[in-house]
Amino acid sequence: MWRLLPLVIPALAAFGADEPYPTLPLGSPAPDFSLPGIDGKTHRLSDYSASRVLVIVFTCNHCPTAQLYETRIKKLAEDCRSKGVALIAIEPNDPEAVRLDELGYTDVGDTFEDMKIRAGYRHFNFPYLYDGETQAVARAYGPKATPHVFVFDENRKLRYEGRLDNSQRESLVKTQDARNAIEALLAGQPVPVGHTPVFGCSTKWKSKRSGRLEELKKIEAEPVRLDMASADDLRNLRKNPTGKLLLVNFWATWCGPCVTEFPDLETTYRMYRRREFDFVTVSANLPDEKPGVIKMLEKQHASGRNLQFASEDTYAMQAAFDPKWEAGVPFTMLIAPDGKALYQKQGDVDILELRRVILANLPDQDYLGHRAYWGTR
Repeated sequence: MWRLLPLVIPALAAFGADEPYPTLPLGSPAPDFSLPGIDGKTHRLSDYSASRVLVIVFTCNHCPTAQLYETRIKKLAEDCRSKGVALIAIEPNDPEAVRLDELGYTDVGDTFEDMKIRAGYRHFNFPYLYDGETQAVARAYGPKATPHVFVFDENRKLRYEGRLDNSQRESLVKTQDARNAIEALLAGQPVPVGHTPVFGCSTKWKSKRSGRLEELKKIEAEPVRLDMASADDLRNLRKNPTGKLLLVNFWATWCGPCVTEFPDLETTYRMYRRREFDFVTVSANLPDEKPGVIKMLEKQHASGRNLQFASEDTYAMQAAFDPKWEAGVPFTMLIAPDGKALYQKQGDVDILELRRVILANLPDQDYLGHRAYWGTR
């Protein structure tokens, strides 16, 4: 999957510097497109010529607002299908322009392969198209943020653009703006409100790649530290005194699977570390192997908390952390603030499974709804 890849303090509405391309004016004809879909087909504007109304939703994987709208987009697509309305979604973001600190509410990024993962996981019932490579379609339509909805009439003239409804939190919705526009067009009536503001993560144009590169440079400059851990230290670690969700990974330099999965675990830490989350690596190497451990940690820019067994009695060290742990490494455990083990894996982790367990257990008082989103499918 990822290595040093693009945690989220979500970018909210887009502002001037983030909008290099103007939004398509009302009354404009729908710009043509030819884009790859996750279904393996190439989708063109002409493919939808028989539809009475065409709805195009610019959305993405990483944005927490877009995530909370996924179920509503699916419902709109289902309700409209029998009425001759086509709904398609387009992912406009350049994946290389998404920073790690913008991935704090997601399991995947915005690549084409990531789109397939998200669509399968959330059972999308609409075409999901990729424009992140050239962004030519996004430049023509000018989506300000994700999600951004464009509704075209039978002649493919733009009659509505803006939000799906008036609140990212579904329980607070009072006005279903996009649905109202669709219903008006189906009834042969003027759209009551043609434009509404949008709310979500700003479109990640290619010009934002420099921000991601700057972030990676800062990560590489962070100091790497390694502390020797006693049996008492490991017993205390298992209790999780951090007050946060804690991921602990036991590994060794001589363990191939450990070294292979280490970058994904570090990326996961960088994705979520601005939330109530912490990560500790524990090397099972013997104490006199410390130079090799440090070399490996520095290569991975592992700037979180790193420990190494301070004793040559490997079995006693394992038992100090978990008496039931009787095998080797890698060994990974996700621990709740109360000390409960939420995830435990002897052997290679499934990084997507692990990230989803993390997301389903992180407190979401800063953006209500995401814990439930990751706890249900």
